[in-house]
Amino acid sequence: MAATKPQRTPQEVEDIIIRKIFLVSITEIEKTSATDSRIVYLELTAAEILSEGKELRLSRDSMERVLIDRLSGDFSSTNGEASETPFQYLIGCYHRAHEEGKKIANMKDKSLRSEMEAVVRQAKKLCVNYCRIHLANPELFPSRKSAGTDAKSPLLPLIFAEVGGGSVFGGGGGGVKSPPGFLEELFRDPDFDSLDLILKGLYEELRGSVMNVSALGNFQDSLRALLYLVRFPFGAKSLVNHEWWIPKGVYVNGRAIEMTSILGPFFHISALPDQAFFKGQPDVGQQCFSDASTRRPADLLSSFSTIKTVMNNLYDGLAEVMLILLKSTDTRERVLEYLAEVININASRAHIQVDPITCASSGTFVNLSAVMLRLCEPFLDANLTKRDKIDAKYVHYSNRLKISGLTALHASSEEVAEWLNSKNPAKTGTTNQYNDDQKRLQQSQEASSSGSNNAGELSNENSAPAEKTKYSFICECFFMTARVLNLGLLKAFSDFKHLVQDISRCEDALSTLKAMQERAPTPQAELDINRLEKEMELYSQEKFCYEAQILRDNTLIQNALSFYRLMIVWLVGLVGGFKMPLPPTCPMEFATMPEHFVEDAMELLIFASRIPKALDGVVLDEFMNFIIMFMASPEFIKNPYLRAKMVEVLNCWMPRRSGSSATATLFEGHQLSLEYLVRNLLKLYVDIEFTGSHTQFYDKFNIRHNIAELLEYLWQVPSHRNAWRQIAKEEEKGVYLNFLNFLINDSIYLLDESLKKILELKELEAEMSNTVEWEQRPVQERQERTRLFHSQENIIRIDMKLANEDVSMLAFTSEQITAPFLLPEMVERVASMLNYFLLQLVGPQRKSLSLKDPEKYEFRPKHLLKQIVHIYVHLARGDTNSIFPSVISRDGRSYNDQATDVLHRIGEDGRIIQEFIQLGAKAKVAASEAMDAEATLGEIPEEFLDPIQYTLMKDPVILPSSRTTVDRAVIQRHLLSDSTDPFNRSHLTVDMLIPNVELKARIEEFVRSQEMKKHGEGLSLQSNKDTIQTTNGEMLID
Repeated sequence: MAATKPQRTPQEVEDIIIRKIFLVSITEIEKTSATDSRIVYLELTAAEILSEGKELRLSRDSMERVLIDRLSGDFSSTNGEASETPFQYLIGCYHRAHEEGKKIANMKDKSLRSEMEAVVRQAKKLCVNYCRIHLANPELFPSRKSAGTDAKSPLLPLIFAEVGGGSVFGGGGGGVKSPPGFLEELFRDPDFDSLDLILKGLYEELRGSVMNVSALGNFQDSLRALLYLVRFPFGAKSLVNHEWWIPKGVYVNGRAIEMTSILGPFFHISALPDQAFFKGQPDVGQQCFSDASTRRPADLLSSFSTIKTVMNNLYDGLAEVMLILLKSTDTRERVLEYLAEVININASRAHIQVDPITCASSGTFVNLSAVMLRLCEPFLDANLTKRDKIDAKYVHYSNRLKISGLTALHASSEEVAEWLNSKNPAKTGTTNQYNDDQKRLQQSQEASSSGSNNAGELSNENSAPAEKTKYSFICECFFMTARVLNLGLLKAFSDFKHLVQDISRCEDALSTLKAMQERAPTPQAELDINRLEKEMELYSQEKFCYEAQILRDNTLIQNALSFYRLMIVWLVGLVGGFKMPLPPTCPMEFATMPEHFVEDAMELLIFASRIPKALDGVVLDEFMNFIIMFMASPEFIKNPYLRAKMVEVLNCWMPRRSGSSATATLFEGHQLSLEYLVRNLLKLYVDIEFTGSHTQFYDKFNIRHNIAELLEYLWQVPSHRNAWRQIAKEEEKGVYLNFLNFLINDSIYLLDESLKKILELKELEAEMSNTVEWEQRPVQERQERTRLFHSQENIIRIDMKLANEDVSMLAFTSEQITAPFLLPEMVERVASMLNYFLLQLVGPQRKSLSLKDPEKYEFRPKHLLKQIVHIYVHLARGDTNSIFPSVISRDGRSYNDQATDVLHRIGEDGRIIQEFIQLGAKAKVAASEAMDAEATLGEIPEEFLDPIQYTLMKDPVILPSSRTTVDRAVIQRHLLSDSTDPFNRSHLTVDMLIPNVELKARIEEFVRSQEMKKHGEGLSLQSNKDTIQTTNGEMLID
């Protein structure tokens, strides 16, 4: 029988396991017989054990001594190989301990297994502890390897391997993977101080690894590593306590925080354009979108998809980092401080012109917008159940976010200060100082947009109560997100809009230059063309970058829409909820809210409405309610341009424009819409006449263009048309009369300007067509005249389009609503306009208005003439008192009965022509009767004549301020456009007029006596049959 193998004692097994783990021997025989060349002989350790009288074996008691001796000694000459670094050796030990642990798990002897498991645990713990010591103090166990690999922490490659990526440092990890459980044990240490230094170094390296990296760069490993570290409580604590968490210093600005804070470079990763010095690499525009016109559509779509996916991965990763930090009470406050600092120090990003050197990039703030929206998701549920957690006092009393200095929805800075003072009298002096600071800030920030006069240097502490209020996280997150979106996503929309305008201007300039180069080539023009083409290429790349990261990310836009749905529902709650009419006075809680809260919501809706499918599934009812409630309420929202922006939103939602039938229900089946939409649009049409801006005269046309398009659509909806007719009846002498007056004013101005510009354009055209004389002119003069020509073309096109809209509205409304047109204060104005238009189209200058391509300029004289004639006929049908013919006849300069010939030629309906002829006949009769009446009255006393129009007064009234007597109809017509006394400019309204009863009686007596006198003498006046001048010759329209 063979001899049985002797059983090893636990001490022998322990010795073997420790030697295998640490690759050491303490006897010369073991060393020489070892097959692993890495095993080293610890001669000094052996001598010490022997000197202590112990058996020459390794045990748990000597384990740490063995490890220290192994780390401290220089064994490169004994094992014939270059020594591992201390870190690599310790990792190897931990790995071997793990492998030994798996073998021990198979031991049958439970007692022995338990003892050996304790040995392995101790070995692992020692490896982890000495890794920590070595990483924090590398000089304790110096590496004999070349110093080049010591620049980066050897931990990072292990972390990258752990989180599923490779090294971003060019193979510095040497392919080493972290042994199972090592990193977990390393970062779970209960002693924070021993880890803090290591973690801070790791964060600095991660920050450096993504510095100036674009969306196409390798940032994923670093982001995953960051996320891995902050999941450890000490990792999160170390991050927010790092000196670079919120960099401090006199010269710290928005860009500095972006570049030097730990998270800044992560937020900077983007596809959006940036200032050249800070632009991330690889260049997204150059790599994905250069020469885009020659690329296959599939390639562009692939680039869009890649960038969208990459950026959403970044958003998700950063949002998870922030969420982990916010969930812990130990780190939440520091995260909120960081966000507030980034927002406050970048307040000037709201300015129209942003300094790229002192402000963080658009990429950073768009990324931050996406992250903040993800943090808001828990309270953006369908029913918005958490909105009561949002406290309006935060705007004025928060010591963290500086938003109390922003332009308010209605209250001035003085009113805000007074209101805060009334709520907190103890702060009187401070509030007055706050008010003074506000004035100085507003004076220094005139070049800013509506939401940008941020009290950058002014803390909300100036108006805060004595006790510091604790606000909920939902409240803080809500207001921070609103500010971030204003400075980020909404600012990016604005930048994109300006970029598109730049591209349009560049295309126009390039087209003009090429046209000139074809006529008269010059070297300078060729240089200018090349320069513009290069600019166009860069603009094109930037446009595609915006499209890739923002426009094609419907999730981002819909998340923003969800947030602003909460915003408007919360704001409406401040005025009592979605109900009309609004309260008689605006609550100060609403009046003092930042204006950009509403402006950003409207801008987002406009932008989203123009992106295919961006509104799919979005609930728009609350937005619709909000717009209807406030667009015609200057007592709640002061800025007329902001209220006009609400109309622009509705304009985008018109079914024919949105391409979606879903929006039709907002107009045709929405209760507030049916009751108030037309009324409020008419009111806003009037209000917009006076915006207070130095450009108000030109601004009103663009705004009214949007209103006109919307009104034209609503007229076609029977329920809205009925509401319109009812309003015209109820407000015959109120808002509807004002609306009609401004509509007529605009029509006259726009058509008049268009026709003048057509004459100027024809002169320029004649100059340029005379090739010989044209080419003799200096190049610069030709360039200037060519630019003027294209400018005039654009002006005519715009003015004619607006004039067509206005005349069209007069035509379709007059068919069913005639009474307001025929009021004494309006009818002469209407007749004058119609006669003037008729004269322009069929009068003596008709030939001079002929154009080669009138459609190019929206000039459709046939259609225009038909509409004008329709208005004549509509008003004649509704003229039950036969007022209209006599008023037409007073304006003998314009009325032209020969227009009937043209109407036959252009195919107008025979019944319309017949009615128009009958009106002309009545006008001739009325003219004859008017001449008889004038002859009857003879010389009229001066005091009976209106001082403005010099006509006989019918209803004289006294103006209270100047004490001048005028005819009621004349002054009422004046007050429709100007609410001042025309003689001294003092304020005047219709209800302030004082009837001059005594003078009226004298005038009536004068008229009676003159008629009696003429009758008594038996005189009859010869009727003048040709009182109305006619024009002969060929018509404009054949």
